[in-house]
Amino acid sequence: MRPIPTSFHLGPLEIHTYGIGLALTFWFAYRYFEYRLQKRGYPTDWVATMFIWVIVSAILGARAMHVLSNLSFYSANPGDIFAIWHGGLSSFGGLIVAVPVALVIAHKKCPQLSVLRGLDIVAPVLMAAWAMGRLLGPQLMVAGGGHATTQWFGMYYDGQVGKRLPVPLFQAAEDLFVFAILILIERKLDKNPDGSRRLNYPAGIVTAVAMILWGIERTLDEHLWLGQDGKLGSMLVQLAGIGLAIGGIAILITTLKKWKHYDEITEHAPSPSD
Repeated sequence: MRPIPTSFHLGPLEIHTYGIGLALTFWFAYRYFEYRLQKRGYPTDWVATMFIWVIVSAILGARAMHVLSNLSFYSANPGDIFAIWHGGLSSFGGLIVAVPVALVIAHKKCPQLSVLRGLDIVAPVLMAAWAMGRLLGPQLMVAGGGHATTQWFGMYYDGQVGKRLPVPLFQAAEDLFVFAILILIERKLDKNPDGSRRLNYPAGIVTAVAMILWGIERTLDEHLWLGQDGKLGSMLVQLAGIGLAIGGIAILITTLKKWKHYDEITEHAPSPSD
């Protein structure tokens, strides 16, 4: 079985399917985030500008983290540092750079949108986009598979010898599962027990759950299917995943304390008929 094509030609121009996949994923994330903002009554005229900066910062951060994690290889092959069509983008590197950039721009352009509220809105977007990105990114790039395998579900990837675990497909399924959980939690939070819309409740639970689940997911993926013993990059990814999950737990604990206070206030608030 031949590997999935990672590039094709239009005349003299070589087109990399990985790049097309990234472009489609960013477009989807932009449109979905804009929709979620509009649904909650926030202005969206600033989103296009923000996403341009997010795309640039995410790619630069993701590539920089990958290069630093594999510094010995790139020190010997400096010409490959910018060859992203060969793969090599770290999700955590993109997050570390792109999220602060997005928060700064959002605070400046839409000050009525608090940090945690904005993160709650964008968390499901990120999970849906990551699921899509796994299918249209690593699945279509050079060396996109995981460990070698002889299992029936193994696939062939360009640049790798033999059948490999189709980790991008596994990760897409995991990310869709996390996305579904976040949407269910969000719908639960948006409604009072009587079915009416809940207003001005403490933000942070959706963000916290996303951080916990995705941090655990990414750590286990790296440890079980992708990582190599003793490799710095693999260790950094696993540590970053653990750190993300711990950060999510801290946000969850803090937010639940705010919910307790919120419930006490709403419980003693006078009804409209009083």
